[in-house]
Amino acid sequence: MKIVLAPDSFKGSLSAVEVCAAMKRGIQKALPDAEILEVPLADGGEGTLDALLLGAGGFRRTVRVRGPLDESIEADWGFLPDGTAIIELAQASGLTLTPLERRSPLRASTFGTGQLIRAALDAGARRFFIGLGGSATTDGATGLLSALGARFFDERDCIIPSGGGDLSRLARVDLQFFDPRLQKCEFIALCDVSNPLCGPNGAAHIFSPQKGATPEQAEQLDASLARFAEVTAQHLGRDLQNQPGAGAAGGTGFGLMAYLDAQMKPGIEAVLEATEFSEKLDGADLVLTGEGSLDTQTLNGKTIAGVCRVAREKSVPVVALGGRIALSGKQLDGLGLKSAFSIVDGPRDLEWCLENGATLVETTCERILRTIR
Repeated sequence: MKIVLAPDSFKGSLSAVEVCAAMKRGIQKALPDAEILEVPLADGGEGTLDALLLGAGGFRRTVRVRGPLDESIEADWGFLPDGTAIIELAQASGLTLTPLERRSPLRASTFGTGQLIRAALDAGARRFFIGLGGSATTDGATGLLSALGARFFDERDCIIPSGGGDLSRLARVDLQFFDPRLQKCEFIALCDVSNPLCGPNGAAHIFSPQKGATPEQAEQLDASLARFAEVTAQHLGRDLQNQPGAGAAGGTGFGLMAYLDAQMKPGIEAVLEATEFSEKLDGADLVLTGEGSLDTQTLNGKTIAGVCRVAREKSVPVVALGGRIALSGKQLDGLGLKSAFSIVDGPRDLEWCLENGATLVETTCERILRTIR
């Protein structure tokens, strides 16, 4: 058999690369002679850089940047063979970089992500994939844009502090020192959400609680983003706050569309295209995919949905693994999955499952392939 492994990460437990390795070990126990092709995937969030570099080739570079709370950290970016730069927001401005007790949703900034873009510009990049998942920030990309030369002033002509908390005081935007190289660049923002910038379904109310915001802080951040959108519309002559994806990564989607003319694209579609996933399915007998939880979000453009779409075109059956399976048989059919299996082998607490994810994936794959054999 030729088996293609195409999972996303199991968040909090395993990276997509680690899931592939565990899947492979389980398959080899049941089918030692199987041809196994590993294609770790991501949908724009954490792991997008690794997925693109492993699937499409290219190389990685490391630079020192500011983290979400202005601490000095090392972050990676990548070059694909065609010269496209891969910038993963989670590398420099991600939630995992900020311990739970230090999270500051009003102050967290995307400045470090802008520094990654600037490093890629210095290296000659003029086409960019920007992965938007996993952010610690709700600053509308003002930190990112500041790193590229934009300046944001209040009515007293003072620079607005980092983060989204004080954007409600924004009076004007100054692009006098905005990097001129940006005018010759193409930006493609990769995300898996379609939320607008503001309102009950916007960046602050939907996502900032995950980043440590209280209900009062979420209200403050929503007002700040609304003010940023208003001043931006006055400055640029167009209002993009209700564009699908504007609320991605704490409003970073909005900032990229408004100031860098970025195109929004489902992350998994870009990753599948860049890794030539369709071609890798030629001659395949089975695809194994998976993610931490198969639920209603899986149905809306996540990794598994993208894998199933391409596999359906090639008439290759797909089986999924997950820590939790919360989809009905009808929903599995709608996705294009032959079946889905939970890797949890009995009554377990979550911490134990997260720590032993690799073993659980390996054992489940062995059982699936024994049945097929």
